[in-house]
Amino acid sequence: MIRRIVLFKKGIETLWYFSLQLGREFERLGYEIFYFDLCHEYKSFIELLEFCKPGETAVVSFNFNGCSGEEYMYDKFGINFFESRDIPMFNIVVDHPLYYHKFVPYLPKDYTQISIDLEHEEYLKRFFPEIRRGPFLPLAGTSICDGRLPGFEERDIDVVFTGNYNPPENYEDIITRNGEEYADFYRRLIQDFVDHPWLELTTTIEKHVMSEIEDADEEGLKEVMPNMMFIDLYIRHWFRGEAVKALVDGGVKVHVFGAGWDHLPVKNPDNLITHKVIDSRECLEQICRAKISLNVMPWFKRGAHDRVFNSMLNGAICLTDGSQYLNAELSDEEVCFYKLTDLTELPDLTHAFLSNKTKWETTQAAAYAKASSAHTWTHRAKRIHEELLLTI
Repeated sequence: MIRRIVLFKKGIETLWYFSLQLGREFERLGYEIFYFDLCHEYKSFIELLEFCKPGETAVVSFNFNGCSGEEYMYDKFGINFFESRDIPMFNIVVDHPLYYHKFVPYLPKDYTQISIDLEHEEYLKRFFPEIRRGPFLPLAGTSICDGRLPGFEERDIDVVFTGNYNPPENYEDIITRNGEEYADFYRRLIQDFVDHPWLELTTTIEKHVMSEIEDADEEGLKEVMPNMMFIDLYIRHWFRGEAVKALVDGGVKVHVFGAGWDHLPVKNPDNLITHKVIDSRECLEQICRAKISLNVMPWFKRGAHDRVFNSMLNGAICLTDGSQYLNAELSDEEVCFYKLTDLTELPDLTHAFLSNKTKWETTQAAAYAKASSAHTWTHRAKRIHEELLLTI
């Protein structure tokens, strides 16, 4: 019976924070937890040897930590440590799988991949049917308010956005790296997403590739996909910038916490209040100061982002574009949806809350009730726990 769980700390701060939230709930469920330190790999590996007991231990990882070809995790025959100890691994992948083709050869045999978006799940089933798929597990949120949400007057920020901005010009070298013919192809693909922001990544890339290479087969398409990861980054940051710009130029003061925002061209720069990069806990603290928390979805058209549930759990009204999952899971009484096809509506949507305290309080209460009942890392840990109970 599984009673011990390996999680990973350090490395990418956001994923570390997610792991800590899962770890706290796993401990409440009775598991013993070991946090592998990605900044002190060899020391931590020695401690891992002592902790891992076959038949009692499982690994819960994010984005292929522990199974991405790390030298210390593989023996001279290329066998992963967890495979050699018969330790099952559950890996939660928080980006589109096209980012991670290169890690597939390193996966241990008892491996389960968990997707946060149903498009990602479909992609895995199509291109990597040999990989065992676990439950669909949308990203979750964390409350730091200890049961008491700061009220309308206590919040000194009208609108907050927590996240970096990478301007379009930063991608120009990548777009033009293979000459003008490829650059034209990439620009047409990007423009298709800009004009039709409801399109999913996989099917749209496939459509454009097949229009250029009519005889491209499944393997050829699979091989091309990783070359398109910058397209995903480009469009998510483009819309991120456009949403903030629409608010700022529409007369709304927006506090942005993250890198790159000084490169966003706006007509009303006094409304764009830039701050330094902050960590996950500090992001939650800023959301607690805000009346409205802007979310611009990464290209998750059938999933969610933690920024949605973090906003709801910390008392800021979440102003977000939708997805198939969010539109079905959340109501207009719990969040404020906007359309990427009509960003001009953002200032009016914002003012509707800032000028109506009763509307704001009613939505805050409904949002907190919904997120706290179904969308915390406690809920996600319990779902993984159900899977672990099935593990022999």
